[in-house]
Amino acid sequence: MEHPNPRYVSRLTKDTLALILAGGRGSRLFELTNWRAKPALYFGGKFRIIDFPLSNCVNSGIRRVGVLTQYKAHSLIRHIQVGWSHFKRELGEYVEVLPASQRNSPNWYQGTADALYQNIDIIRASGARYVVVLSGDHIYKMDYGTMLAYHVENQCQLTVSCIETPIEEAAGAFGVMTIDKDDRILRFDEKPAEPTPVPGNTSQCLASMGNYIFDTEFLLDLLTQDATKEGSDHDFGKDIIPSIISENDVYAFRFKNADGERAYWRDVGTLDAFWEANMEMIQPVPALNLYDSSWPIWTYQTQLPPAKFVFNDDDRRGYAVDSMVSGGCIISGGKIDRSLLFSDVRVHSYSDIEESVILPEVEINRNAKIKRAIIDRTCVIPPGMTIGYDAEQDRANGFRVTKKGVVLVTPEMLSQRGGPR
Repeated sequence: MEHPNPRYVSRLTKDTLALILAGGRGSRLFELTNWRAKPALYFGGKFRIIDFPLSNCVNSGIRRVGVLTQYKAHSLIRHIQVGWSHFKRELGEYVEVLPASQRNSPNWYQGTADALYQNIDIIRASGARYVVVLSGDHIYKMDYGTMLAYHVENQCQLTVSCIETPIEEAAGAFGVMTIDKDDRILRFDEKPAEPTPVPGNTSQCLASMGNYIFDTEFLLDLLTQDATKEGSDHDFGKDIIPSIISENDVYAFRFKNADGERAYWRDVGTLDAFWEANMEMIQPVPALNLYDSSWPIWTYQTQLPPAKFVFNDDDRRGYAVDSMVSGGCIISGGKIDRSLLFSDVRVHSYSDIEESVILPEVEINRNAKIKRAIIDRTCVIPPGMTIGYDAEQDRANGFRVTKKGVVLVTPEMLSQRGGPR
């Protein structure tokens, strides 16, 4: 939803600092994050997850951004340095990496609030009037300027971005708000077993998206108080927000499309969720439009030749249907059906790939059959290997099989060299 006064919003965004929390491992992704932080994980054929909040900042007019990193951040930092270093600091714009460096504590980042506290001098030095705190591991497109205008017009000290979510989906998974008729937050429950429904709809609750807007001085006071509080986990959801809502102006901002319908937002924190969200991208009309020139998702990608499909014999035809195939891929006499291939994938003759997510630099040799799988970067699938057709055999091969039957294959599982090249 757009604000009717764009110039008013642009003045607010220029007075805003965005801080993206990108230090998490994403443990529910298991071996897929053994070598990379969750925000560095590939998504949608050519992007990284971190590209979505970064692109939202740029498209919203917020051009002072800090990315807080910690867990196995090398590929994430490299991606930001190469792909997001073109901002002009002399014009007051930048994307900075803020690694855990014990600036104000002898510890590494101990929680989301502690991550900000350890950079409190940087926040103060920015001179920003507002601070947008963003989760670095969700897939969505959002104009933060609209939320910022809501924050200012409602004279909020803290605004929490929320999305209406089915109660059974939110239970035990998301922070949930209890609100009044004006969307003022009355209670914040961290991953409750029985979420409170929104007023007037017993099937939906209001789940936190992990995005917050603070008045800067209010935030600095909260961080300073929390840093010395005994027993605190130094976390926004567990500690800070529940402790301040009764005595401060804390409101929920409902994230919706312009037509009032639920907007697209995905937490790809499990292997099943990651696979499903990527599969959504290949739908004829996907829920998230990556082809929207008015709200582009920016990234860095290696300069590669176009995808190539060769051989057209009856028993050896290289083709892809209902799929996305990125640059540098060569499909040599293999069949790609309802799948998503990242860059530099090689598929050899007589191979059959169905409903799968193939990460960069994978090689799939002759006569391999792959179905409902996630193949990690640099895997070399041996000739004739079958993946995704027999769960017991997949487990016997050392692969991980999810509750929904999606198979994860990494180089280590194939006794190949893993990790970054």
